[in-house]
Amino acid sequence: MIGPEAQEIFFKASDDVLSQQEVYDFMLPVFGKGVVYDATKKRRQVQFQTMANGLRSNRLKQYVPKIEEETRKYLREEWGESGTVDFLTAMSELTILTASRCLHGEDVRQHLFKEVQELYHDLDHGVQPISVFWPSAPIEAHRKRDAARKEMVRLFSKVIEERRKNPSKSDGTDILSLFMDIKYKDGTPIDAEQVTGLLIALLFAGQHTSCITSTWTSLFIANDKTLVNRVLDEQSTILKENPDKALDYDDLQQMELLHNCVREALRMCPTFIMILRRAERDVDITVNKKSYTIPKSDYVCVSPTVSMRLKTTFEDPDTFDPDRFSAPREEHKKPYSYLGFGGGLHSCMGQNFGFLQVKTILSILFREYEIERVADEMPAIGYEDMVVGPKGDCRIRYKKRVTSS
Repeated sequence: MIGPEAQEIFFKASDDVLSQQEVYDFMLPVFGKGVVYDATKKRRQVQFQTMANGLRSNRLKQYVPKIEEETRKYLREEWGESGTVDFLTAMSELTILTASRCLHGEDVRQHLFKEVQELYHDLDHGVQPISVFWPSAPIEAHRKRDAARKEMVRLFSKVIEERRKNPSKSDGTDILSLFMDIKYKDGTPIDAEQVTGLLIALLFAGQHTSCITSTWTSLFIANDKTLVNRVLDEQSTILKENPDKALDYDDLQQMELLHNCVREALRMCPTFIMILRRAERDVDITVNKKSYTIPKSDYVCVSPTVSMRLKTTFEDPDTFDPDRFSAPREEHKKPYSYLGFGGGLHSCMGQNFGFLQVKTILSILFREYEIERVADEMPAIGYEDMVVGPKGDCRIRYKKRVTSS
């Protein structure tokens, strides 16, 4: 279903008309039983509400200094004064570091991060194209996936037990703390396996999107000197010409140009080719004054990749132009035209955290370093991958900026 009119029908439909649950059941071996798509409707509502509570602005404000601390430490220890790096790899490492600090908490980040990172790698690589059709296929990637999930449950069960014995091990701001306290409406407490599944689901939802979007945004900006200068001017204005000022939530909210650069990278290079639903009954629709019937049990999709490159929706859609989101143009305001985070009932609840994470990292990066792409051309888009990212040379050269004392 392509174009804003058709996409509005798709995203406004309730779950008993176009259902999400049956489409993504191939993720059950990763998330586990009783979590997200495998949970009953009532329990899923409690899980999602708890996730939403962990991503509200009062929590996000507490995450900013943690993300900044992790970012500065990483750049100091891994980059130094100058060099060349594969930017996609660097952003992948930095994204999971900052996400772990906010989602899992200080104790996990300090003492168990390496183990969590390795286990997440096996879970991530356990979702292959074949997994969609045959999630239990006897392949090595699935064997490692299943072993990693068991070990992840063991690891977080121990963390939960230790926190309950000694609450001071956590400052209470991480999302793990919220998940541990879930009680369903029938009074049943959540178990450690489900807590682990929710943490995995959140990490899956955000890791790729933040990492890939940070990479695309930086690569688009890096070789456009005019845009680099505009981004730096915005940073200077907001931070009152103090490049060492600690970032806070209000600073990030004012970074309109940087926000629009991130938004534009997502428009041109969304991480998912398709968003899927299954028709639970025959569905009659009308698009462009033509009537159609979607038969029961058919799969229905919208494609962010296609829809956000429509010339009828976005002016000169193949050009990176962050100003398209600013007044008076505001091309994204036509309902259901911009699908960077999906839309409707199931739009990504983590989008505010994603923007916060990416903008914090890039604000520091562009203020600290001059960067430029090594390759003359932008990398290709890897459309054959499960999660779509850059394919090709993502190397950058970087050099520490000289600032006056």
